[in-house]
Amino acid sequence: MNKVVILVVEDDAAIRNLIMTTLKAHEYHYLTANNGETAMLEASSHNPDIILLDLGLPDMDGVEVIKRIRTWSNMPIIVISARNEDTDKIEALDAGADDYLTKPFSVEELLARLRVTQRRLAYMQSSVPMEREFINGNLRVDYNAGCAFLGEEEIHLTPIEYKLLCLLSQNVGKVLTHTYIIQKIWGSNGENDIASLRVFMATLRKKIEAEPDSPQYIQTHIGVGYRMVRVKE
Repeated sequence: MNKVVILVVEDDAAIRNLIMTTLKAHEYHYLTANNGETAMLEASSHNPDIILLDLGLPDMDGVEVIKRIRTWSNMPIIVISARNEDTDKIEALDAGADDYLTKPFSVEELLARLRVTQRRLAYMQSSVPMEREFINGNLRVDYNAGCAFLGEEEIHLTPIEYKLLCLLSQNVGKVLTHTYIIQKIWGSNGENDIASLRVFMATLRKKIEAEPDSPQYIQTHIGVGYRMVRVKE
């Protein structure tokens, strides 16, 4: 029996039942909520391993649910929403979501996202880089503590943003291809994940760059990938 507990927050009964049936068939434990208030109560009471969250809830926007949960927990939140504009994705990711799945979705894709999230959690809990920290200009990554700072101020990153920052910082000066980054972060080689990578890179830049449109730390190599630049003192 899979010991992972998943909180399903979805007000559409048909979609909620589809997700529940899928989770049950793959031996996940699950809890359900059909509105934001119940979702926060279930999250605080049962501390699930992962939350699957719809944004269009009847009592409040799902982004508000993310913001409130992030005041006390870093539990992974995967958004499942019909909103497919990049601005919607960026808003949810900025609020603290870890991943974003657009409706309609396939059962196989949902299960793949869950597996990736589980692997990422296991990686973050077990993998400690040889170096204690990375310093580049005002940017500092404390690998042992799992935190990043700009000057003395801590940067609040989602797990994917933090893993992206670690991957780039551990390969400073090297151009990492889209395929390489996607394989390391999501465990896949799918071209469809390039769009997700661009969204996550945009949210990461907003948090570490003084001018995201003129980045100092992360350089884009169009059509190829990204590179962490060593900043001159």
